[in-house]
Amino acid sequence: MSHYPSIKVWDILIRIFHWSLVISFAVAYISSEEENPVHIYSGYTVLGLIVFRVIWGFVGSKYAKFSDFIRSPKVVYSYVQQNIAGNPQHYIGHNPVGGWMVLAMIIVLFVVTLSGLKVYAIEEGKGLLAVSTVNLSPVPLAIAEEEDDDDDKKNTNEADEEFWEEIHEVSSNLMLLMIVLHIIGVVVSSRKHKENLVKAMLTGYKDQK
Repeated sequence: MSHYPSIKVWDILIRIFHWSLVISFAVAYISSEEENPVHIYSGYTVLGLIVFRVIWGFVGSKYAKFSDFIRSPKVVYSYVQQNIAGNPQHYIGHNPVGGWMVLAMIIVLFVVTLSGLKVYAIEEGKGLLAVSTVNLSPVPLAIAEEEDDDDDKKNTNEADEEFWEEIHEVSSNLMLLMIVLHIIGVVVSSRKHKENLVKAMLTGYKDQK
């Protein structure tokens, strides 16, 4: 049985982040019925994880940093051409296409969680984006306008809720599509470079052949 030297690529925090995000998003997507507390809590978990990933992208280990895998469009194009030719350059961390996919997924996940928080704030008046307002008008002056103000507020809230619900649904489905593309990319890259990327994300090590 042949043995190949291995190199440490993914630190423990990146690995915990990756698999926690997989579980949290799956739970959030499956539990997306209305007024489901599991959906809310899993959404908060996703938000916390992507905030961590952004921070770790600047101060984390070598291969976790954005500077290591966010490359110029010219490099990305060259890598795509190499793949078409059947001889792509091997990268220890994320390849140029995978690097931009990571960034895109972080952005889309932020939109998913932001829109979800907006819907939660509008529907329940709760969450990080909920805003409580205090009516400081004198009672005699407020009574005459109270009913009209309530109707206007209700109509505005319904329009806002519909808008953010649409954003939430579209971005969630876009994220699901990106996950499918990510899995396909992992499979293709693993075969082309003869390395097990799933195992690497579990152990942190890649075999160098």
